[in-house]
Order: sequence, then structure tokens, then C-alpha cells
Amino acid sequence: MATISQSVRDYETWLRSQLGTDLVEADIVRKHAKMSSNGFVFLRATYWRWAETILDICPGFATAPQVLAIGDTHLENFGTWRDAEGRLVWGANDFDDAAVMPYALDLIRLSASALLARSDDGPPTRTIAASILTGYLRAMRAPAPIILERDHKWLRKALLLPDAARRAFWERFAALQPGSKPVPPAYAGALEAALPKGCGAYVPKPRAAGTGSLGRPRFVAYAEWQGGPVLREAKAMLPSAWALAHPPQGSSGMDRAIHAVDIAAGRMRCPDPHYKLSGTILVRRLSPNSIKIEIDRNPEMLLSPDMLEAMGFEIGNCHSSDPVTGSAIERDIKSRSGTWLSDTAKAAAAAVASEQRAWSQAS
Repeated sequence: MATISQSVRDYETWLRSQLGTDLVEADIVRKHAKMSSNGFVFLRATYWRWAETILDICPGFATAPQVLAIGDTHLENFGTWRDAEGRLVWGANDFDDAAVMPYALDLIRLSASALLARSDDGPPTRTIAASILTGYLRAMRAPAPIILERDHKWLRKALLLPDAARRAFWERFAALQPGSKPVPPAYAGALEAALPKGCGAYVPKPRAAGTGSLGRPRFVAYAEWQGGPVLREAKAMLPSAWALAHPPQGSSGMDRAIHAVDIAAGRMRCPDPHYKLSGTILVRRLSPNSIKIEIDRNPEMLLSPDMLEAMGFEIGNCHSSDPVTGSAIERDIKSRSGTWLSDTAKAAAAAVASEQRAWSQAS
């Protein structure tokens, strides 16, 4: 197996081959620095490495039932949006690395992220795994989108921003500065098409955001419309790093399909109608209603049994597009030991932490 330093070099060589001069080199430097900070951030920044190594770390899942999965699951990959009816919905909100893979990997990665993020007095490993698996199995039997308009008051209360935070949100985007070079026409066109007709003048501006997606070009359009601000984001999409590490059998190359919109609009989800793919550019609406809870700000909330169970439930929603596969998944879970998720999460988290230390020492 390649060292983490070699893996980083190989992946970034591939990234440059895909994006060419659109690659944001300053963001790559920023990502490298983030990777040195802690194991949780390292996990978020290196999904391709997870895809390369996880079946060696946890070999018992290579033949588990496969689903269209999130891929890059972690504690901070859940947030809110408005659906086509204007209702506030909560769930997984980043599908950049969605691909067909063994169902258990989404659960293992979420559990491992919780182990890496918790403090010394955080919840026990078995509590984390049991909460996630309980929610997942509940969704596999009775999946349903998590709508916050009437139910889930505890979650709605944690996510709604106060007036000062809403104002700061809009001010932050209004203050973004134009980039040093023109916005590529494909991104400018995607933003133009996504904005409501009759918007005021705007200038597309670059934005640095995320962790794993740092390096990919990302632009926003902030405009005034009908008496208030509107905001759209366009970012480059690439085939999932899972397909890069695991080309489909019988294929001479990787699966180049981008599955983000497919899973976001799955049978048991209420997607954001503004979450769309324009060629290889993902466009979405940004607003104070599209937020997530970050581990630095509220670790107790993110690591609570209720939240972990809700995350497991939402993974189940994402996996529930094929009822036949759901039955196979339940049979597979029943065939495993009662501690399979906690055991594999510990092994995965330990491997990630070891590589993070190696990266930090080398850099």
C-alpha cells in the first residue's frame, strides 16, 4: 500500500489532470494544513484515501449488499434545506462522492468520524455505534424524510439561526471580493441559469469552502431580487473517488457518472429543487436555511444519541431507493456479530489517526 504522502501526490496529480488550470492551488495548500490539525479533519479531507484503504482495514464487507451510497459520510455532512413545498428539511447534504458500494461503509465512516471527533469524556464507542445502527435499521423498515415543520422540535430548535446570525450570513457573502482572473464561462452560465429571472446586477466571485472539496473551483452569485438577497453556488464535480479506487468489474476505466443528484432525489427524500447538475457543475441555493451543525461549535449536540440515531436514519433514507436491497441488508446485519459496527469503526478510526500522525510529521 502506498504511503499517505504518495497517495496525496497521486490523487492531486489526477485532480490536476481533471481540472487543469481551473484547479485552485491555494486551496490545496490550505487543505494540506488542515490535514495536519486532527484526525476528524483529516478524515474529511481525504475521502479518496478512505476509498483506497477501507476494504483492507475492514475486509469483511467487500461482498456486503451494495447500494447507491453517500460515500463521504461524517458528522458534518448533515444540514437543512427547503424542499419544493417550502418546508424545512434536514438530512445528508453533500453527495460529491456518491457511488455504488457496500452499504456498511457509510455506517462505518460516520461512526469512525464520531470516534475521531469526540473528546476524552465523549460517548462510548458502543453507544455511538448502537445509536447509528438503531436509526439505520428503523429507516430500512419505515423510511421517511426528516421534515422539521411540525416534528423533530429538538432538531429544529438547534438549527434555526437567530436574527444576528442570519444578518451575518448575508453580509459575509456580500463582502466577498472578485477573483484575480475571469470566472470560466461554464460557471458563469450555470449561475446565470440558476438565478431567478429579473435579478439585479451581480459579479460571480470565487469562494473557498468545505474540506475534501478544497482545490475544486467554486463560485457564488449574490444578487438582489424582489426586495431581498438571493444566492447561488456553482462548484466543479468529478467522478467519485470510490470509482477511482474501485473501477466497475469488467470495465477498463472508472465509472465517470456523477451520482450526486441521483441520491439526493432518492425515493425517500425531499430534495432541494435548486440542487441541480449542469454538465459537471453542481449548482445549489445557499441561504441561512441551508445550514449544518459544526463539531467545533456544538460537539455535545452532534455526538448525542438522538443526533447520531437521526444521522443513521437519514443514511437509511438514502439507501432505501431499492426495497429489495433493503431486505438483503437486514439479512446481512443479522448475520454479523452484535458489535460489528463498533469494532470496525474503532479499526477504521485508528487507521485514520495513524495516517494523520504520519502526514503531520512528514509535513
